[in-house]
Amino acid sequence: MRLKVLILSLFAIVALSAGNLTIKSSVNSVNKTVAKMQKIMKAKGITVFNVIDFRKGAKSIGADMTSAKLIIFGNPKLGTRIMQRDIKAAIELPMKILVYKDFDGKTKMEYKDPKQLEKTYDLAGCSVLPKMSNALNKITTKAGM
Repeated sequence: MRLKVLILSLFAIVALSAGNLTIKSSVNSVNKTVAKMQKIMKAKGITVFNVIDFRKGAKSIGADMTSAKLIIFGNPKLGTRIMQRDIKAAIELPMKILVYKDFDGKTKMEYKDPKQLEKTYDLAGCSVLPKMSNALNKITTKAGM
């Protein structure tokens, strides 16, 4: 039951914020893409808090679904600066990247560009957001190669 709620919540979040998501392709499998991301993040001093394997969860209840993993990660040095500006932005942190196999069998990576936070929270001119955006772009580009 908990897994069903988690999966439905994920799809609701993606559906509600699809216009604000950056979508990139990867030439690698979901597992290889996630492994590359984790390695890149570790090298950059970014903490990976968790990787949620939705397919594994589905299998635990006798269901099947496409391969999909959510990487939850962050850097307290940057996240703290955002929350000092507007604590409500903490709802967006830590950052997340969804890596999944789409209906055409292609691996995709989706994430909310941190620069989008400026539109929702009191973060106008926050110098951390472009840095985070640039880092996510580089991480996903490298992981997708």
